[in-house]
Amino acid sequence: MSADRPNVVLLVADDHGLDGGCYGTASPLTPSLDRIAVDGVRFTNAFCTTASCAASRSVILTGLHNHTNGTFGHVHGRHHFSCFEDVVSLPVMLKDVGYRTGRIGKYHHAPASVFPFDDELPAAGRNDVQMSENCRPFIEADEPFFLYWCSMNPHRCGTVWEEHPCKPNRFGNPDEDFLGDTEFIYSDDELQVPDYLPDTAEARAEWSQYCQSVSRLDRGIGRLIEILQATGKYDNTLIIYVSDNGAAFPAAKTTLYDSGMNLPCLVKTPGEGPRGVTSDGLVTWTDLTPTILDFAGAPAGDGRFHGDSFRRILAEEHPTDWRDEIYAAHTFHEITNYYPMRVIRSHRYKFIWNIAHGLQYSFASDLWACATWQGALRDGLEMFGTRTVDAYLHRPRFELFDLEADPQEIVNLAEDAEYAPVVASFCEKLRQFQRETDDPWLHKWTYE
Repeated sequence: MSADRPNVVLLVADDHGLDGGCYGTASPLTPSLDRIAVDGVRFTNAFCTTASCAASRSVILTGLHNHTNGTFGHVHGRHHFSCFEDVVSLPVMLKDVGYRTGRIGKYHHAPASVFPFDDELPAAGRNDVQMSENCRPFIEADEPFFLYWCSMNPHRCGTVWEEHPCKPNRFGNPDEDFLGDTEFIYSDDELQVPDYLPDTAEARAEWSQYCQSVSRLDRGIGRLIEILQATGKYDNTLIIYVSDNGAAFPAAKTTLYDSGMNLPCLVKTPGEGPRGVTSDGLVTWTDLTPTILDFAGAPAGDGRFHGDSFRRILAEEHPTDWRDEIYAAHTFHEITNYYPMRVIRSHRYKFIWNIAHGLQYSFASDLWACATWQGALRDGLEMFGTRTVDAYLHRPRFELFDLEADPQEIVNLAEDAEYAPVVASFCEKLRQFQRETDDPWLHKWTYE
């Protein structure tokens, strides 16, 4: 097996923000993710392009924005969004160049004909250690292989905060650890909730459950690394770790503030690639498919994708010959959560066009029901973290933030006359982006 045909493992978490040791937080504990960062590259400016599970995963596996591939929101249940039948996905393209493909865990794609895998490996609920064990026969077989490993952690498990600690979730006996794994329980009082959340009892309890679930995810990744090493395949395997969107809390998931879209991206290259590099290059999930194809020796730069391979910048801490801004487009979460946003994000600025700004911001059902939000409503909180509740619910047409001066995206500069040229420039760039990506919402500039 030669390094120009490496195995590929794409690890996708469910609702994991920039929380863990390699991203500078004391909790949750993430030794396995930290190991990947040491063995590879850690991106600090990596972004999903839509902060909703199914829509984001459609971007990951096609290299196309979700409004282009047709997955405007959730696939499951009555929401029923799905890719257009003529979209060609990553597993198809890898199979065409000789890769054996397998998937395990959360799927969240439709239709199946667009996302075919050779092997669907046995599921294990939220037991990520067992899920990795279930991958062992697939890894031991012929090379090269593509493994799409998708955890259900740390997505909310539905446990109410009064039942905390979460032991471990609805998929197993609630009074026992998972077989082959031991839960790590965090103390609410010892945790620091992020700035975008209120420091309340409910938020602390739910944050500790989130940290517990991230650690469960991390242990599963650790077991997968052990299996790759035991089979002699770790060194010649490209490993990419990302999350579909930010943590499942109001002010993060479903928003295109950085708490919802600035996510972990860790890349361990095969062979003698860069090690221990931290890169501030701007990358998005539209880049994942072309990057993987680039490593696989398949065509990746022929204009089929909205992203580009970031393979050539992996060794650069501050890429110079690279893009200066990225684009994001979110429209639905569940079908009842219509709140389209189009976004430009550079190193300095975030510009958001809230297309449905006349509507109150729409909640995903789990975020509305979560104890953190319900507690804020019960207590009549004016502030939700660093943002007012009113500002979270009622948004202007345009939002412009200077991220250097205001990294928490609180002070909207869009109405400041001094920034009128910046706003005008970003508006024109968004229109051009929409034209180039066949965005159905382009007409909203003139229609309403």
